[in-house]
Amino acid sequence: MANKKQPHFKTEAEEAAWWAKNQELIADRFEEGKATGKTGRGTVVRLARERAGVSPTITIRLAEADLARARTLAAEKGLRYQTYIKMLLHEALNSEGKRVGRR
Repeated sequence: MANKKQPHFKTEAEEAAWWAKNQELIADRFEEGKATGKTGRGTVVRLARERAGVSPTITIRLAEADLARARTLAAEKGLRYQTYIKMLLHEALNSEGKRVGRR
């Protein structure tokens, strides 16, 4: 297996593109971890456990056309549509905050 490291990302979109491009590498690493009994001990699992319950669940109404577009675009990037929408919202809030001089 290639000894490719996950790089540092400037934006969530850049990170999403990297994960989508490297799905085979990720799957290979998972299979290797599964075969050696090392799944469940990595950073992703640890962070997921630490963050469990931190994000509140909300309901938001979206136009059907917007939801369909989000699902299509998310699928193209190999993401769940909820993750993709959160990513877009996060980026828009950061951009707007910078525009008005806030963070």
